[in-house]
Amino acid sequence: MSKSSSIDDAVTRSLERYFRDLEGTQPSSIYEMVIQAVERPMLEVVMREAHGNQLRASEMLGINRNTLRKKLQQHGML
Repeated sequence: MSKSSSIDDAVTRSLERYFRDLEGTQPSSIYEMVIQAVERPMLEVVMREAHGNQLRASEMLGINRNTLRKKLQQHGML
C-alpha cells in the first residue's frame, strides 16, 4: 500500500468515526476542521525532516516559501 493510500484511509476512518460520534447532530465547518487537524502535524514533520530549513520544506511541500512562512505563523510555529 502506498503512503498516500494509507493517509487517505486514515482520514476516511477518522471522518467516518466523526460522523458516527455526532449521533445525528448537524455537522459544520468540516473542511476547516480537517485542514486544521492535518496541516499542523504535516508542517511539524516536514520542518523536522527539512531540519528547520524553510526553503527545503517549501520544496518538499510543493508550496511557495512565503506561503509556508504564513502557515507556520498561523500555527504559532515561528
